[in-house]
Amino acid sequence: MTVSSSAATLSSPLPSVTDVVVVGAGAAGLYATLCLPAEYSVCLLSKESMQTGASDWAQGGIAAAIAPDDSSVSHLQDTLKAGAGLCDRTAVEFLVNNAVTAINRLVDLGVAFDRKNNDLALTLEAAHSHPRVLHAADTTGRAIVSTLIAKVQQCPNVTIAAQAFALSLWVNPKTQRCEGLWVWHQGQIHFVRAAAVILATGGGGQVFAQTTNPAVSTGDGIALAWRAGAQLRDLEFFQFHPTALMKANAPHFLISEAVRGEGAHLIDAQGRRFAFDYHPKGELAPRDVVSRAIFHHLEKHPDQDCVYLDLSPIPPERVRYRFPNIIQKCQKWGIDVFTEPIPVAPAAHYWMGGIATDTDTQTTVSGLYAVGEVASTGVHGANRLASNSLLECLVYAGRLAELSLSPLGEVEESGPVVTVPPPDMSLAELLTLREELQQLMWHSAGIARTEGVLKDAIAQVQQGRTRLAQSSLYAPLFTHPSPATQHQDFTKLAEHIRIFTETVNLFDVAYLILQSALFRQESRGGHYRSDYPQPSDVWQGHTLLQGEKCEFNES
Repeated sequence: MTVSSSAATLSSPLPSVTDVVVVGAGAAGLYATLCLPAEYSVCLLSKESMQTGASDWAQGGIAAAIAPDDSSVSHLQDTLKAGAGLCDRTAVEFLVNNAVTAINRLVDLGVAFDRKNNDLALTLEAAHSHPRVLHAADTTGRAIVSTLIAKVQQCPNVTIAAQAFALSLWVNPKTQRCEGLWVWHQGQIHFVRAAAVILATGGGGQVFAQTTNPAVSTGDGIALAWRAGAQLRDLEFFQFHPTALMKANAPHFLISEAVRGEGAHLIDAQGRRFAFDYHPKGELAPRDVVSRAIFHHLEKHPDQDCVYLDLSPIPPERVRYRFPNIIQKCQKWGIDVFTEPIPVAPAAHYWMGGIATDTDTQTTVSGLYAVGEVASTGVHGANRLASNSLLECLVYAGRLAELSLSPLGEVEESGPVVTVPPPDMSLAELLTLREELQQLMWHSAGIARTEGVLKDAIAQVQQGRTRLAQSSLYAPLFTHPSPATQHQDFTKLAEHIRIFTETVNLFDVAYLILQSALFRQESRGGHYRSDYPQPSDVWQGHTLLQGEKCEFNES
């Protein structure tokens, strides 16, 4: 295929045919784009403008065993322990053994990590046995993403399409390979043919009412892959970050794990370090433990809606050096971290489950790949170890340097024209439906779950899915007879189509999370069932979803 001779721009027209489409422009998608063989033409789709995803929000850092007294074996053991028995050992070994190479590549690309003297500075985070977390103040994700964007924009083989929304994947019935997708871009629906599609769409925290995730994290990649027939794994395992800002009218801004790693205390309204009541490591216990400790502590005190993070044990100059962004965000909402504790409560943060992949990032659908939070590589198991997520993005996206492509199959040259009737659901109705779903999921599939509540929630979600499927917008957006399908110009419906599509995706992923959470009758990692509060050896394995089939696979 011909490759453009000019460097990528911030937004370009979509090509009709390309070698590879990368869906998502966070750390995983950007790094995958850089790692793909330079002879391939690549189309990078960004749902919004660049730098709006969760990677850009990542504060804590990226883990790698680079200290002389640390080792990849120790990093492996910490990851396996945090994963509560469900990590794929081979996947974790691949992660930790390639961590140093990934860090060196970032440094070579120009990422300005903090340094101590001439060495890369390292900090300790919860459940790590050694200080091994590299950081750039408290905006590590932004430092990495900014650098990667600048590099991708210099690539002559890459076309960047901003505000391009993937609607559905196409699996060629003749070859059984994913050979393209339909994309909403600049008021029209386009079909882009490609020999490979790489999903790097991030997580789905927006399915919950309280989340640290940005607005774009609506589970799009999971929904796309599921509707295309790909296998999903362990969707019940959702990590709830214990310390998100809890202030009236303020977003649930994440107060990094690193704050506790540096010495901050978690206290209740009476100033007591209550976390030690639940785990001997107190506020440095694994995230799921700390989140449940806060949840149960607040249950005992129904008049309180938050606990507090006290930074006074950390020297003020250290706070200013390590957490300038947190200082600024808290000041914006009237909190002076030097004179008062930060009100915090748990919020949905990271999805351990995702599209099942192997160590080459290949899904169960040929030609379809997944990297980053949207993927289930087996690295995180039932509970992610802090700061392994950015590392996973890089290490696994790096595998795409060896991607080989199969030739495209034949397609029809002409097809029917699809028109869209006026929407039969107003924007207000869609937004209300979405908000009701988020509240339902927070209360039914949040930190504590039970069988009866999960079953009731599934019934309610199914009603919403049926309502959306019967809408006038559903068939034109999600049902395409062939790649040759022609579409009218939908520019006037741009906002409607975006909100409708995200709402459909949120209802699909909510259904999948609920089904998985109901299926697993135990508590493990990020999945806690009040009616089955202990882990069980019977459930030492993975929840697999494909279509409407849910089954168990021993690990």
